[in-house]
This record gives sequence, structure tokens and C-alpha cells, in this order.
Amino acid sequence: MITKNDILSKLKELKPELSREYSVKEIGLFGSFSDESYSEDSDIDILVELEKPIGWKYFSLEIYLEKIFGRKVDLVTKNALKDQIKENILSQVNYV
Repeated sequence: MITKNDILSKLKELKPELSREYSVKEIGLFGSFSDESYSEDSDIDILVELEKPIGWKYFSLEIYLEKIFGRKVDLVTKNALKDQIKENILSQVNYV
């Protein structure tokens, strides 16, 4: 099964491409893979900050990451985080 370190390593490797193709400024892992409480059915929670709005390419980025990792990816932008959970999520993000 894929691990936290596998995901972080792959995100680090992909970051230049993601920056170029999808205007990714920051990318990091949070959620069950971040705190290593994941199960076989867990999705991968990824937080991104974009240089600029990318419109529909956002969904292409999510699909691309799902293909890379072979499982569901929940892609979230900092701006989309609800105030009630924002602080908690930002405190657990592992950026690459």
C-alpha cells in the first residue's frame, strides 16, 4: 500500500511540472495519509495554492493526481477551506 512518504516523494518530484502546467504555487498532504491513520479505502487529501485561477484545469489536475497515485484524490485549495476546519487542516499539512 502507498505510504505518506511515497506520496510526499512523488509530489516533490512532480512539483516543477505541476507548477508549469497547473500554476501550482504550493502543494501538500493532509488528512489520514498525513497523520498515518489511513486505511486501504482512504482517499488522498491534497492542499494546493495556485498562482492564478486555472478554471476547468483544476479538475484535470485532480484526475491527473488520481492516475499517478492510483486512488481517489480530494484536491482542495486554501481559499476553499471552511473557517471551522481551516486552522486544523493548515496545522497538519506536509508541504513539499
